[in-house]
Amino acid sequence: MVLAVESIGAMQAFVQAADKRSFKLAGQVVGLTPSAVGKAIQKLEDQLGVRLFHRSTRSVTITDEGLMFLDRCRRILAEVEAAQAELANAGAAPQGRLKISLPVEPTLILPIVAEFNEAYPDIELDLDINDRFVDVIEEGFDAVIRSGAPKDSRLLHRKLGEFVWRFVASPDYVARCGAPAAVSELVNHRCLRHRYPETGRLLPWPVEPDLETAGVPVTITASMMGPLLELAVRGRGIAFLPHFAVDQQIASGSLVEVLPGQSQNSGSLHLLWPASRYPLPKVRVFVDFLTTRMMRALAERRTGDTGKQRSDGVCR
Repeated sequence: MVLAVESIGAMQAFVQAADKRSFKLAGQVVGLTPSAVGKAIQKLEDQLGVRLFHRSTRSVTITDEGLMFLDRCRRILAEVEAAQAELANAGAAPQGRLKISLPVEPTLILPIVAEFNEAYPDIELDLDINDRFVDVIEEGFDAVIRSGAPKDSRLLHRKLGEFVWRFVASPDYVARCGAPAAVSELVNHRCLRHRYPETGRLLPWPVEPDLETAGVPVTITASMMGPLLELAVRGRGIAFLPHFAVDQQIASGSLVEVLPGQSQNSGSLHLLWPASRYPLPKVRVFVDFLTTRMMRALAERRTGDTGKQRSDGVCR
């Protein structure tokens, strides 16, 4: 059966007739005469090659074939209504509440979010800022920013850019303890480690497996990277963080890179949002705005190698 525009109207008449068990009552709902409802349904029956109703002078009764077709019609009509609503919204001005999940990284993402708020003041921002994994659909988020390749087929995504990981410490820490010349020397240092809140596992460091298992000290752990950055600035040890989280501190001198070039780890940031053929205006403008700004910001925020000092013992 080829679905023509008039078939939608016929399906609406059919669904109402099935619900009301009357062509007359169905016609009152869809704005047709009982005769017109009967003709529309007859045309559907001719196209399908089945009888949808048993008719008598007093009533109409849906057939088994009609019951099968009824379920499909309800789904089709629901999709049509949703598409009409989305298209109607597409031309509307962006507004309403936008629920977003962001990682804890104040220097890169939040300034861009502030720019977005200034550009679109009619959009109310509801920010959930943490490093935990969120279920975008179940928790009702309009968009999330996360690292790693998205795996949920219910979500659309855009790659915002790539980043590299850096070992960093404060100048005060390096002055007291020196800087490791190789990753194997991390055993002599205070190490600030990220722990995944969902699993409790530590973020792996780019070291030999046996060293990771038994050798790299765990001085302080945190489930968010923001506290690790602050602790590193305060001289409490060596942290392993994305470049966009530490480049400003390196540029200002509050952190220095240690083990430059010895971490080949890289990652990518993605913006994810629920799949929809016609996204709401507030979601569409946020996706476009953030993609443009973040790609440029990530590309700009890179630093060169920094100096290093040799460590000759365990630092406490």
